[in-house]
Order: sequence, then structure tokens, then C-alpha cells
Amino acid sequence: MASRSKARLEIRQAKLKDVRAIGDLVRRAYDDLPAYTQGEIRGQINNYPEGCFVAKLDGEVVGYCASMRLDERVALSNHTWDEVTGNGFGSRHDPTGDWLYGYEMCVDPQVRGTRLGRRLYEERRALAERLDLTGIVFGGRMPGYSRAKRRKTNRAETAEEYLALVIENRIHDPVLRFQLANGFEPQGVLHKYLPEDRASRGNAVRMVWRNPYVDSDAPPKHRLPRDVESVRIATCQLQARAVSGFDEFMKQVEYFVDVAADYEADFIVFPEMFTLMLLSAEERELSPQEAIEALSDYTPRIRQRLSELALAFNINIIGGSHPTRMADGDIHNVAYVCLRDGAIHAQEKIHPTPNEAYWWNIKGGDSIDAIPTDCGPIGVLICYDSEFPELARRLVDEGARIIFVPFCTDSRQGYMRVRYCAQARAIENQCYVVMSGNVGNLPNVANMDIQYAQSCILTPCDFPFARDGIAAEASENVETLTISDVNLADLSWARAEGTVQNLADRRFDLYRIEWDKRVGNIKDPLGEEREPGVPHAPGPHAGKGG
Repeated sequence: MASRSKARLEIRQAKLKDVRAIGDLVRRAYDDLPAYTQGEIRGQINNYPEGCFVAKLDGEVVGYCASMRLDERVALSNHTWDEVTGNGFGSRHDPTGDWLYGYEMCVDPQVRGTRLGRRLYEERRALAERLDLTGIVFGGRMPGYSRAKRRKTNRAETAEEYLALVIENRIHDPVLRFQLANGFEPQGVLHKYLPEDRASRGNAVRMVWRNPYVDSDAPPKHRLPRDVESVRIATCQLQARAVSGFDEFMKQVEYFVDVAADYEADFIVFPEMFTLMLLSAEERELSPQEAIEALSDYTPRIRQRLSELALAFNINIIGGSHPTRMADGDIHNVAYVCLRDGAIHAQEKIHPTPNEAYWWNIKGGDSIDAIPTDCGPIGVLICYDSEFPELARRLVDEGARIIFVPFCTDSRQGYMRVRYCAQARAIENQCYVVMSGNVGNLPNVANMDIQYAQSCILTPCDFPFARDGIAAEASENVETLTISDVNLADLSWARAEGTVQNLADRRFDLYRIEWDKRVGNIKDPLGEEREPGVPHAPGPHAGKGG
């Protein structure tokens, strides 16, 4: 009996493990256009994985298309590519939208002629038919237009004239001809659609395919069911206490991890700078610079032990934050996120407080990214970072639905700055925000003289959530573990059908956040190369924290 050979071509939904390969493919396919960052591709997949497909030939990614659902009002309006895609993240996806909007399609130049583009189009069409969507729309490039303006015969002065000449077969445009051959009809020109597309002079043709199985006069109204996607979160309000050394400190941490695991929590978060307790084991009170050096020496052991606990207790641990010396010699304040599958991620604090910078010479990181977990993408904003709304917005654009905020504040004023900003982040991004802070004092440890905290789990303010926007809250200034279930499906419902829809109602035609293209494409804080899709203290008697 003859054996069957393995299929060479595979077309499937894109996954986070494909991020780097997709980025390389887009650069090969469009060397004349700006490349995506890995963060943008993560956002595209996280925001609507069902609409993103890859084609793999002999194990290599050679095709990619990205789509999202939109309401007809947005999909068929005049718009730019940046506006409609949420600056490339696909963050304007509307789960109740009746149109499938395609905003990326590319095939490796080395394999063109294998009909991969047609196959990817068929995947989109099958998705639209399966969901009973009204149709598919996208802005099609017209790469021959720039040359046509310079031609002596069949010259096109305007984009509209060029489109008419292509339809009449008087000019051959390979992109538009391909789209027309695949059943799409042109419905006008989108001017200034993609200014970087010089060959098209920034223009695109609005291409539309209508689903023949849907009555265009009475398209179905899509509603989002009130599903349950429950996640249990534990936030640890940790008491500062003297310890004899690393082992005793980790026993305190393990105790709370064990309790949270007994309650079957999916996540536990510890406070910012919770490792300062280790300084109590020193023979004398260290100066700020000596203290930072001593703490940084613990970094490898902290990472390893937290990862071991995550595996042993089957729980995802957000390890507060810990001062870490980077490969370039600078000290950063880093949160180590140790997942129950053994993966370790790191998120640096982007904005050191003035006291952190002055007394401890802590530098800010330069990348903020969503972290993939078995409960979906999450984000981490360390204390002061929660007071900068651009950071939370990037995490949510990349797909994060829970943002963890480890903090360390000495006064109620400092705490309330973090608390009010965290609540604002939950409302404006329609996500959950989880705060975890230190309490108590350590007399011989600089900057642990007094602590103030009231850790909590915050929600948006709408009907599916607690009336005051607080899912759970600890008592002030006592050591405790606060646990609550949150329903991620409520976020999806609120974003699509809530009383207010902050994310959907953003005015992309008026404003946007422009990120340095290096953000999302950097190395691990310790100088270790990241895997594709892997994101990465004040002086004595001084006020601290956000």
C-alpha cells in the first residue's frame, strides 16, 4: 500500500507564534511600505483571531490576510487606513458588525502564481457566509496609477479616471484586475487612504462583495450574546516584615500563592517593589545605591522561584516588581510575569517617579506590550505608569482585557493618584484593572518607613458590572488576599452594546497615538531574545509612588 505524503500547503487561522514570521513576510511583500511592528500584528490577531489567516508552504509563512467586523456606517464611509484599523492594531473590530473589512493581504513574491491570494480571499468569503454578514469591503491598492499619470496614451489625470480605464481594460493594473476577477465591485475612490503608498499616490478603490445568501434589503441584526468567560483574580496586599534571608521571604510569597491556588484563582498579583523585604536581612541599613545593587543580585533567583511556584500551584503570577540591572548596565524596575505553563515574561516600568530616578538612578523601559496567557492577553502597568493613559490604550489595542497595577505608595494622596487613574483606565478602555500594594513598615530599610494601600479589582461602570465599578476591595492597610471572579465576556458586550462605547467611539479622524516603530520589537530586559508574541526606589523619608 502506497504511503501518503504530507500536505505541503496549509491555510489556517493566524496564531501568536506566527507574529515574527508574518512581520518578515510583510517586509518581503511590500518593501516600499512601512513594516508592521510585532505589537501591531499581535493586536490584529488578539482583536479578531477568526479574521486573520496565514498560508504556510513547506512550513514557511508565505501568505497573510487580516480582517475585522465593522458596522456598515464605518465600513462604507470615507476613511483612511489608519482611521479604520485603529492605527494598524485592528482595534476597531466590532463583534456585532455586519461587514467583514479586509485591511491586510500579502503573498510572498517568491510564490506568486500559486493562487494563494485567491485561497485567502476564499477563507474570508467563507467566514462572511458562515456568519451571515452582509458582505466584504476593503481599500484596494492601485499601484499603476502613478505611472499612468505620466503616460502619453491612456493617460489618467485623476484616480477616478485611472479606475475607469482599468475597468475598460485600457490599462492593466495587476492588483485591481485580481480583485475584479475575484468578484469584487469598485465603489468609488478613497483619497488619502494610505499616504505611504506612493505607487497609488495614497489612493485606494473601495472594493465591495455582497453576500448572495443575505437579503441586502433586510440584513440580519447581529447581537452579542451575554456569554460567560470567567476568570478568578487574587490581589495580595502584602505586609512588609523583616526576614532572615531569601528562603524566608519566599515562604511568605509561597503562602499567598498557595492560598490563591486553593481558591482556584487564575492570577495572583503582588505589589511593586515587594522584594524590598530582602534588605531587612542585611547586617546594616544600606544606602540607596547599595540597596539597589543588593536587590538586583537576587534577580535570577526571583525569576526562577516565581516560575517554579507558578508551575507547582497551577497559577499565573504577576510578580509585583523588582529592581533589575539590564544588559547595558542600567537599573530598571521590572515586573516578572510567570505563567503556569512555565513561560516567563517581563514588563519594565516606563516612567520612574522623580524619587526613583534621583535616589536609585532607576531608568525607564522603552516598550509596553500585551502578554499572552491562557486567559487571554493581559497588561502590566507598574504604579506611576497607570497615570499615563497612552500606555493602557496601547495594551488594550493589542488585545489586553485585564491590566495589573502593582503599586507602592506611602501616603493616601499618593495612593489616590494611582487609584483614581486606575479607575479611569478601566472606564476609558472598558477593561478590568487590578491593583496590589504594600502595607506596614521596615524601620531599617530605606523607603519602607510607612506604606498605604487599599488593593482592589476595578471594572468599567455599566450595567453588567458592580454599581460603583469595584468588583472587590481590601480593607485599608491590613495584610490580606482579595479574590473576585470577573467575566471577560461582559467586556465584549459592553464594548459592542454598552451604554457608552468608549473604544468604538474614538475619533480616529481627529487624533491618534503615534508610537515609535521600535516599540514592540525589542529584546528581553535581561538581554535575552524574545520569542515571537512574547512581550516583554525612592529615597529615605521621601514621598513615593504614583
